Amino acid sequence: MSVVKYTKKELELLARLMRAEAESEGELGMLMVGNVGINRVLANCLDFRNITSIEQMVFQRPGGFEATLYSYFYQAPREIDKKLARRVIYGERFHPATKALWFYNAGNDDCRAKWWNQWNSGRYKSHCFYTPVESENCY
Repeated sequence: MSVVKYTKKELELLARLMRAEAESEGELGMLMVGNVGINRVLANCLDFRNITSIEQMVFQRPGGFEATLYSYFYQAPREIDKKLARRVIYGERFHPATKALWFYNAGNDDCRAKWWNQWNSGRYKSHCFYTPVESENCY
């Protein structure tokens, strides 16, 4: 059973987002980006109180994903992209993105200890992940 409701269109949106944001990080990096997206749909806190669908999450403004501003995001998803998106829609979670609501690509720089007032939960390749503090009661 999925952890969020979704349509075929939303599966494809998530798949495209995961590829556009993290294809260079490999399948695990894409899965972690998917975790952040699904976490935003599930969270009921901070900038995500009114995010109740995958489509709203993908196109959230302000505070959404930069990849949606570029043409690569708008290419059709591949079968592997959709398979990875299904995995996170059906609840698979990967540390350090298990409960993360944010990430950024730090390149070769160190991850900041805090970003948007939230603590770093870890790094995978170039991406730094950030989880809300417990006092936010996001989940």
